[in-house]
Amino acid sequence: MKRAEFQNLLMQWYKKEARVLPWRSDPTPYKVWISEIMLQQTRVDTVIPYFLRFIEEVPSVAALAQIEEEKLLKLWQGLGYYNRALNLKKAGLKVIEEFNGEIPSEMEDLMSLPGIGVYTAGAIASIAFGKAVPAVDGNVLRIIARVTASREDISSPATKKVFEPLALQLIPKDNPGDFNQALMDLGATICLSNGEPKCNECPVNSCCEAYRKDLTFELPVQSAKKPRKILKKTVFVISYKDSYALKKRPAKGLLANLWEFPNVEGHLNAEQGKQALNSLGLAAFEISKLPASKHIFTHLEWHMKSYLVKATELQASSDLTWATKEEINHRYSIPTAFKKVVADVEGIVL
Repeated sequence: MKRAEFQNLLMQWYKKEARVLPWRSDPTPYKVWISEIMLQQTRVDTVIPYFLRFIEEVPSVAALAQIEEEKLLKLWQGLGYYNRALNLKKAGLKVIEEFNGEIPSEMEDLMSLPGIGVYTAGAIASIAFGKAVPAVDGNVLRIIARVTASREDISSPATKKVFEPLALQLIPKDNPGDFNQALMDLGATICLSNGEPKCNECPVNSCCEAYRKDLTFELPVQSAKKPRKILKKTVFVISYKDSYALKKRPAKGLLANLWEFPNVEGHLNAEQGKQALNSLGLAAFEISKLPASKHIFTHLEWHMKSYLVKATELQASSDLTWATKEEINHRYSIPTAFKKVVADVEGIVL
């Protein structure tokens, strides 16, 4: 690889074409950390409004350590992968208790914080503290595979271990943070994973073996993902007087500690639905169909059959939590998975 040429061309391009992002204008360790956690598995354009709102509501490590979990999850609502938010609070507490409230600058210390792995630690250390360390994510793996014309499977952990030393060799001692962000931008806008890479616009195509050998459509090699498991669910949007029924999800597992509309596994017809509603503590009610919907997680799909239920009488044993539309919209954190379920219910916005 033409190391010096690659560095120079990439940095010249970045100075002209760098994306304007709110966390780049003032890259404090806290802002870099929050942005990098939000950007895990999430597109930049989705993250921007969440980042701005989060920084306004939770402006410091001290505020993060003190925030109520319910408020934290509500701020995160719609971003998905909610464990990221819970780990942020845990990490904030650890920064206060073990690092005197200062986000550490060393890779090992950063990786001791919940939710921070090798990539995120590298991004924070280089961007916020100027450490000459790589931040190797899918974008960087793809770029290295193409530049070197490697046929290693980039979805394999073994390949990442092979590529990390190559990435380290590329990092310039001066301004490593901008270099890592330049790689991120190159992967996000030019050296694309889906669709045709924009090789003719690429600032480093003169250093790229895949471009020289006309292999950019073949590389990188990436093994196919396993098919997602499909889970059928029946969801009940239950109103009683001026409130709607909610249940809290378990403290562990998918969507931990979030609130949801009552639901059961399987697709139930109206008669089966009535029996399920009786078991939920409804004594008298009217039931009507809502449109079917589905939600896709990384390894799972929910296929949801839904009913709108108007309860007129509750059993004494009912353990449902009742919330007004206002409370649902501003207090209770409900997964986006239910967004389409309530799309026809006026006044509820997820």
